[in-house]
Amino acid sequence: MTVAARLAELGIALPEPAKAVANYVPYVQTGNLLHISGQLSNDASGGLKGTVGADVSQEDAVKGARMCGVNLLAQISAALDGDLERVVRVVKLGGFVQAAGDFEAIPAVINGCSDLMVEVFGDKGRHARSAVGVYKLPLGFAVEVDAIVEVR
Repeated sequence: MTVAARLAELGIALPEPAKAVANYVPYVQTGNLLHISGQLSNDASGGLKGTVGADVSQEDAVKGARMCGVNLLAQISAALDGDLERVVRVVKLGGFVQAAGDFEAIPAVINGCSDLMVEVFGDKGRHARSAVGVYKLPLGFAVEVDAIVEVR
């Protein structure tokens, strides 16, 4: 099954890739590695903002991490001129959760993005990962994830 067919089966339409909000670019390719800048838990409805474990539930945060994954896919697609079949492997995800001091389920939140990569790319979506709780994220969003992807 093609990546486009998997996305359709999952009911995912890729959004317009987010533009940079500071002095950086959304992605950089060096050799066969594509580095995607951090994507926030943002969507057309305004996304998910707040602190997980305080005013954001773990369940909603998992959905926010999935939003990050959809935004990563949009950036990957833009970098590859729409051809997601060029993805050889999702190499690594770096996940960040704006977390309350006593919230420890950071890896479970980032699974929202990790699971999406496997749903979309199959075994090529299995990756190494970091999952980190932080005090604040840009613009008050609850989750941010960046990626390194091998491409051909």
